[in-house]
Amino acid sequence: MTMSDILHIKTCPTCGSDKIKRVVRDVTRKYKGQAYIVPKVGFYDCPNCGEKVYDHEAMLKIRAYSPAYRKVELLVEA
Repeated sequence: MTMSDILHIKTCPTCGSDKIKRVVRDVTRKYKGQAYIVPKVGFYDCPNCGEKVYDHEAMLKIRAYSPAYRKVELLVEA
């Protein structure tokens, strides 16, 4: 990945705030009531409205940890 591949956001797409910033945090999601954690996900977070913007790499990481996608991948492999 090169610097040109990285998403750069300076204004929140939802509220227009310039306070949006890139953070790296563990992300907790739920699938069928079961929580799972995706460690160290980089994304943009707006403290003004709560909007979160994930780039392609972050979405791939979330998908890799998601039990929903594991089921689909197992069916495709079979």
